[in-house]
This record gives sequence, C-alpha cells and structure tokens, in this order.
Amino acid sequence: MSTFNDREAAYENKYAHDEEMKFKIAARANKLLGLWAAGLLGKSDDDAATYALEVIKSDFEEAGHEDVVRKVVADFNGEMSDDEVRSKLLELTQTAVEQIEAGV
Repeated sequence: MSTFNDREAAYENKYAHDEEMKFKIAARANKLLGLWAAGLLGKSDDDAATYALEVIKSDFEEAGHEDVVRKVVADFNGEMSDDEVRSKLLELTQTAVEQIEAGV
C-alpha cells in the first residue's frame, strides 16, 4: 500500500507544481504585456510598472485571459484590436516560459 500512497503523493505534488508554474507564467506574461502596452501608451518607468501591476490584477476578474485583453484594448481606446493584443500576449507567454525556465 505504501507504493500506492507514494505514487498518489507524487501525482499530487506534480499537479501542484504544474499549477504553480501555470500561474507564474500567466502572471509574468501579463506583466510583460502591461510593460509593452505602457511603452506604447507613453508611460514613464514608475507609471509603466504601476500599469503592469494593473494588468496583472485584471487577470483575477475571471478565468482565462480575456479580462486582460479587454483591459488593454480599452486602454488603447479602439486603437488596438483584441486580436493584436491576443497575438502579443501569446508571444509574451512564450517569452515568460523561457524566462522562468532560465530562472530570470
């Protein structure tokens, strides 16, 4: 029975680790998206960091990334489409994965 319990614990640990990594990747990608958008909106360093934090927080409104997309698109007042923001978020998600894997 010990082998079964060990295996069960290993699966639970792997699941917890995978979920933590998904959260870290999403948060990092949202931060990168916020910094990218802040640059395009002409925000200074401090304002850009604050804006990036707002983008990260907007992800807690609902499951998925559509809440983040809506926030950034709204901040561009129609000058940026949903698809452009989604595309950039996808690109930055890959960057986030690479950064986290590299320990950056």
